[in-house]
Amino acid sequence: MEASRDISRLIEIMERLRDRETGCPWDIEQDFASIKPYTIEEAYEVADAIERNDMGDLCEELGDLLLQVVFHARMAEEAGHFSFGDVVEAVTRKMIRRHPHVFARSVADTPDKVKAQWDEIKTQEKAERAERRARLGGEETFKIGHLGSVPRTFPALMEALKLQEQAAKVGFDWSEPEPILDKIEEEIAEFRAALAKGDKAHISDELGDLIFAAANIGRHVKADPEDALRGTNTKFRRRFAHIEKALAAKGVSLADATLDEMEALWQAAKEEEAVR
Repeated sequence: MEASRDISRLIEIMERLRDRETGCPWDIEQDFASIKPYTIEEAYEVADAIERNDMGDLCEELGDLLLQVVFHARMAEEAGHFSFGDVVEAVTRKMIRRHPHVFARSVADTPDKVKAQWDEIKTQEKAERAERRARLGGEETFKIGHLGSVPRTFPALMEALKLQEQAAKVGFDWSEPEPILDKIEEEIAEFRAALAKGDKAHISDELGDLIFAAANIGRHVKADPEDALRGTNTKFRRRFAHIEKALAAKGVSLADATLDEMEALWQAAKEEEAVR
């Protein structure tokens, strides 16, 4: 078998890998739950390649992410649920429906109008999906509410942002950043009080409130908190590498260095960055 630019070849490869008699033992034993962590990991690796502006890696990582879609679709087809073709049909139908200004008679000639139209169509789709799920599981079994469209499986920071966005759509939101800054200060005070009491559960609860408020200020100033934190992580890596390199030049290991030594090198790294 040879590589190909045709998606059908990837589908064929996955079918062969999952063959119960001649396939790969590892691939055969996988299920949706066991593959889920890899799917999430591949999405993050796509994001990492974008941040590094590495187009070679991005091409490869997108392929890895596509493989995850094909893998899940193959398992679903084996169980009689849906196939990869059904996945493609569903998303093409969705995109055509959500872009009537492109594929049908509709006027949305500005980004704001497009977003408003998109949100309206998504609301309709959510209602239809809720109705379908209610038929399958019983109306009392599936009451999702206004925030029900936000998956609990999102990373916590992303879930916080999405919950805030949904609440804002019905007016549960501040109109300016200043009250959120006040809320952050309030949460810091409550976190300090929890620390003083030493109750781990209370400390964790207050820390969550503080992070949630920080995510909210990011949303208001249009600085995605996930991107902001990733940027800080990159900065931390860079400055810590400076510490490690400077210590090594002195013949000192990280384990032997004092906190004061490392802090001084950290500040030196900050000063170097500031003058660049």
